[in-house]
Amino acid sequence: MRIAGIAPSRRVWIFDLDNTLHDARPHIFPSMHVQINEYIKRKFGVDEEGANVIRAGFWQKYGTTLSGLMRHHGTDPREFLSATHRFPELGEMLVHDNALRHALARLGGRKLVFSNAPRHYVEQVLRAMGLRRYFDAVYTIESTRYRPKPSSAGFHVLMRAHKLAPHRCVFVDDMLENLQAAKRLGIATVWVAGGLAKPRYVDLRIGSVLDLPRHVFRNAHGQNPRGAI
Repeated sequence: MRIAGIAPSRRVWIFDLDNTLHDARPHIFPSMHVQINEYIKRKFGVDEEGANVIRAGFWQKYGTTLSGLMRHHGTDPREFLSATHRFPELGEMLVHDNALRHALARLGGRKLVFSNAPRHYVEQVLRAMGLRRYFDAVYTIESTRYRPKPSSAGFHVLMRAHKLAPHRCVFVDDMLENLQAAKRLGIATVWVAGGLAKPRYVDLRIGSVLDLPRHVFRNAHGQNPRGAI
């Protein structure tokens, strides 16, 4: 369904965080991988290679390393998240565009963040980027009882909490499996990715969230009849 056909005040934008609102690849993800490997090495007495195998294997199979550790080893999620999301120099590690504030301000309707990361990290990142005031609510891995995207559980949690109809919502993420899960629920989907053909369950592909208002306004004025949102 075309979100442009809905009054701007009734639209709901649901944003992923890492690699959607900022680029975690240069600094944050490498640091996070080191922290996870150190945790796994301490817990299981493996070397670096063994930790890499465990981390990558669980991430590929379950979407997060934590899910695999909980399922197979009974890992305490709070302990894991505290030990693996420590960024005392976060402000220097973040890669983002200050113009994002203007882009978010131009989008009418409510805005939510929905991340697989822990709350302390998500809030820290949003504050560091000066974005927290643009979001009505933040949903994290704790909000979904540690059931990460692409599980539909988290989507149901936030949609029940805000009494949302799927056709009013747009989900913006960099991960295709998460977008596919949202599409199954009737939510419009925006893929943040560069230079790739989009699958059918993606309504719009953009290179950056900075591009989103331009597409929405163009669609709303009938200038882009083939646009999906």
